[in-house]
Amino acid sequence: MATKTKYCTPRIKSFVIPLSNFSLDVNYFPVSFFELLGLMPSMKGMTSEMIASPCLLKLYNEGQIQMLNKSEPQQFSHYTAHFIGDSSNQQTQSCNYVSYVPIGEQAPLQRAEWIKYLGLFANMEVRANEIYDAVKKNYMCLVNSTASKKLKPIVAWMEFNDGAWSFTKEAYKLKYIVDAGGENLDESINKSTYNISSIEELEQLNAILCTVDVVIDGTATPDPMGYNSTLFLQNLDIENQSCLAFLSSQSVWRHDKRLSTDMALDWYDGAVSQPQLVLADLIEVLFPTGNYTTTYFRNLLKDELPVTLGPESCPRDTLTAQEPTIVACG
Repeated sequence: MATKTKYCTPRIKSFVIPLSNFSLDVNYFPVSFFELLGLMPSMKGMTSEMIASPCLLKLYNEGQIQMLNKSEPQQFSHYTAHFIGDSSNQQTQSCNYVSYVPIGEQAPLQRAEWIKYLGLFANMEVRANEIYDAVKKNYMCLVNSTASKKLKPIVAWMEFNDGAWSFTKEAYKLKYIVDAGGENLDESINKSTYNISSIEELEQLNAILCTVDVVIDGTATPDPMGYNSTLFLQNLDIENQSCLAFLSSQSVWRHDKRLSTDMALDWYDGAVSQPQLVLADLIEVLFPTGNYTTTYFRNLLKDELPVTLGPESCPRDTLTAQEPTIVACG
């Protein structure tokens, strides 16, 4: 291998691999990919404490990782690579910057497949392929497990913002619902938002929700711990709830069950690299058995609280690689 970087142009960069050390811009960044490959010991810098990974927090608390200031990008030059999750960042032209954007993919398995790209930087292509193959096999087994179900619950994945509700258009979320054996809202519903201050729009929203069996509330909030059923119903502001099946069956969910003490959601981390866990959750949400504990989804109407992750939550030696969690499927 080359002993130094040979190319650095707007289109071409070269790296000496395996990387001897690297840093991360960790905001909404799936660190879990690095954990699955066992690369955490080589991580030496990060840009924020707002991370959902307990093992990364543990490494930081032990003094193994340096905190970097994003406003001083010259600090990143000390590392053989600096990984970022925002490919539009103008600073991506720096010679050691690597764009890593699985969150930009439109399907769950496409997101997980980014582990193969990361494997190239560590000479770990074999392990990366083994992990992805295991994740994909488990995911597809779960998909097939719901294929014979004739009843397909209708799901509304929605969020409240600035006094109005809207239904998600994010393709990966819609794909999850279909793969779990559910059905998304009719595509003919193309109105973007429903303002609850408008009687007409509130009536339209009520009519749509009368067809829904399950609601997933993706409303962004700075305080997930304080987001409860009372707040949800207050935002919904529908007086006639007699036809709302998701209320009578207590099936309103949020995907913020796992979060750090700084309110960083594992939904943007571990859920990206292991979509089989998200799918298993959704199958339990749509076809409840009562004997499966969800990882990422909590039941809002049953007052289920988020699980807080801290350094003490790291389940393994930080020097060892994480193994993917394979859900029982048969």
